[in-house]
Amino acid sequence: MTGAATAAFRQALGAYGESLAARHLAAQGMVVLDRNWRCDAGEIDLVLRDGDVLVVCEVKTRSTTRCGTPHESVTDLKLARLRRLASRWVAERGIAVQDIRIDLVAVLRPRRGASLVEHVRGIG
Repeated sequence: MTGAATAAFRQALGAYGESLAARHLAAQGMVVLDRNWRCDAGEIDLVLRDGDVLVVCEVKTRSTTRCGTPHESVTDLKLARLRRLASRWVAERGIAVQDIRIDLVAVLRPRRGASLVEHVRGIG
């Protein structure tokens, strides 16, 4: 695969995982407030409401675990960035929230068969 083809595959895989995650979380009763919110400091994949809790959700999609699981890719540095981004998202909207939680949705999309979706609440 060429560099451009690899990049296109990764982008399509990521978009697929984020759509699947949003549907999965909505089916669990969460309300999607924002998708792919960006600012100069980074991006939040999904912002949701789970009752009274604001949820910032990182979605990691993989086609294989050869280079590690989706869980392993969320480092302490990434968690710190997500906390800062959550604060900026809230401030930009001028809303008051009592609690912010950071979740992970790990999606494994094998070549054959159904995708596996795992929602981990409160990863950091």
